[in-house]
Amino acid sequence: MKVIDILNSKRRPFASFELVPPLKGSDASRLYQSLDPLMEFQPPFINITCHRDEIEYVPNADGTYTRMTLAKRPGTVAIVAAIMRRYPELEIVPHVICGGSSCSRVESELLDLHFLGISNIMALRGDALPGQKVFIPEPDGFSHSSELVGMISNLNRGQYLDPTVKQGLSTDFCIGVAAYPEKHFEAANLESDIQHLKQKVEAGADYIVTQMFFDNKKFFQFVELCRKAGITVPIIPGLKPISSKKQIDLLPRAFHIDIPQELVSLMSKTKTAEEAYQAGIDWAVKQSRELLEHDVPAIHYYTMAKPDNVCQIVRAVF
Repeated sequence: MKVIDILNSKRRPFASFELVPPLKGSDASRLYQSLDPLMEFQPPFINITCHRDEIEYVPNADGTYTRMTLAKRPGTVAIVAAIMRRYPELEIVPHVICGGSSCSRVESELLDLHFLGISNIMALRGDALPGQKVFIPEPDGFSHSSELVGMISNLNRGQYLDPTVKQGLSTDFCIGVAAYPEKHFEAANLESDIQHLKQKVEAGADYIVTQMFFDNKKFFQFVELCRKAGITVPIIPGLKPISSKKQIDLLPRAFHIDIPQELVSLMSKTKTAEEAYQAGIDWAVKQSRELLEHDVPAIHYYTMAKPDNVCQIVRAVF
């Protein structure tokens, strides 16, 4: 079932979750350790993140270096197949990214997912490589996620990159995209960032999931600005519970977000790791309840492969 159909058919808000694939060297059991506890809540869908290959320079005996491209996690198709084997009725939303791939490679990945029976895609640009200040696409790749959304929309119309395919079978993907309540760090301002988001919707996006945030007022303002800009598709807030004191400093640097002073003060008063962990849960419960009071269609929780605190939050809220 498509995510947009789930959103339109559900009478009550629900929780969805996002998983990070295990690192290379693990097996499917590590994936299931993250997934199985979440199935208690009967999520309508699960998102699976995708991570681009990384570049490393390995020293040689003569003092030179060899440039190597390394995949740190299993590929999207393999992860999706593993989950489908364990939970065949679960809707899976794989992330497909522009970073590190040519247009033709992305198309092949999408067609592989189509052959598996996947009907939902989260279309993302992806991050720059470590050490790069700006995102650099592959020579034959996409620079923006709106271009990826456009290609998926074309596939849904039976239009392939290969011009020799005259009557290609149409795919039927539902397309989700990301948004940033506090703006993407590369955008000049929030208003211009919303215009970029509108381009993704106009290219064919069916719904939006936001990056994590810790101040609901910023989310409410963001939704209001989106509606004023003519964006009418569902907007799902994304939340991640803080699990340690150090994340107060780490998360803003890693994700370019603000931490409200109230939360900073709350975490600073905790004296043990357990107290800090519980404070993060309490804040996320408070956030979730306020969001539900404002009639959000769902709440998307970023589990980061550690579902314990998210499970406690969902039990308290839904």
